[in-house]
Amino acid sequence: MLPTLSVFALTAMFSVAYAQHSDKETKEDIQRHRAMAAAHEAAAKCLESGKKEDVCMKELQASCKGLAVGKYCGMKHAH
Repeated sequence: MLPTLSVFALTAMFSVAYAQHSDKETKEDIQRHRAMAAAHEAAAKCLESGKKEDVCMKELQASCKGLAVGKYCGMKHAH
């Protein structure tokens, strides 16, 4: 009985986690992704211009404030 309840609980949890977004929520997600992409493109251009990494990172963080999770604007890569 306990394994059956565990499977049921996990299934319910994943069903809630992967619920469909409304059209409005999907459009908002699209806007956020485009804004994050624009912020990352600006960060790349900042680095290309010769500015120091810490300056460009501060600009990226400012562009993404309230937009993405974490200090890397939703993305982090290896160095």
